[in-house]
Amino acid sequence: MTSCHIAEEPIKKVAIFGGTHGNELTGVFLVKHWLENGAEIQRTGLEVKPFITNPRAVKKCTRYIDCDLNRIFDLENLGKKMSEDLPYEVRRAQEIYHLFGPKDGEDSYDIIFDLHNTTSNMGCTLILEDSRNNFLIQMFHYIKTSLAPLPCYVYLIEHPSLKYATTRSIAKCPVGIEVGPQPQGVLRADILDQMRKMIKHALDFIHHFNEGKEFPPCAIEVYKIIEKVDYPRDENGEIAAVIHPNLQDQDWKPLHPGDPMFLTLDGKTMPLGGDCTVYPVFVNEAAYYEKKEAFAKTTKLMLNAKSIRCSVH
Repeated sequence: MTSCHIAEEPIKKVAIFGGTHGNELTGVFLVKHWLENGAEIQRTGLEVKPFITNPRAVKKCTRYIDCDLNRIFDLENLGKKMSEDLPYEVRRAQEIYHLFGPKDGEDSYDIIFDLHNTTSNMGCTLILEDSRNNFLIQMFHYIKTSLAPLPCYVYLIEHPSLKYATTRSIAKCPVGIEVGPQPQGVLRADILDQMRKMIKHALDFIHHFNEGKEFPPCAIEVYKIIEKVDYPRDENGEIAAVIHPNLQDQDWKPLHPGDPMFLTLDGKTMPLGGDCTVYPVFVNEAAYYEKKEAFAKTTKLMLNAKSIRCSVH
């Protein structure tokens, strides 16, 4: 008896974005290399386009020029009338949208990999935007299996009220790749190697899929965002406590009610309230101080994917 699988269209066009944040250098370094010599990212029958998303921010080695490029791919910003008065990133977002989107367009890209670094101790992380995407769950399962014993975590950012409007969201299948810890404006060889491997395994998966390989049903563990937590603040809005040493660098580890979260200058510990164990991510991320985010709480769950096979074979 043949297994019931989901027939999917072959993947034809893939983009790899680097420099969405200009000071996250692993993606910048890899994409610049692949623009010069793309042999390692080419796969038969697949168009793979490396692309620097925010060249002005890359040149200045800063996260952005006017606003965060990775938060403005919404209808409001993409629909604004083009003019020199628009923030640089909004103009750039419109250019990127016309080059790589729209999501349901004839010429749009099937998959966009967006390469990021974090200062948090998150290791290899894949970011998923849709818990019902069988193809991406299968791909993430393949990447996780291929990287083992090196851990690779999946962060699910599906949420009723937290809308990200990411740069990659214009693709049919958006994939965030986040590797850390790495300081802003710095290149580390170990982080570079890990990100390079993640892209290699992802492209291998696409190649196997396009060749007609059937992927049986699978399940992956994911960490789904619950809420973002700000630093404690004084009456002037200034930070009044720092991440507690027990929480620092403990991304993906369970944080139980009563466990220390923050520490004040006079030595007072501020614990996690409530009655639920959570899994913190982006703990003390440098780029999120301006966003008033000390870390994000997640919950752990399993996602299942049905068997998939390319419909052409």
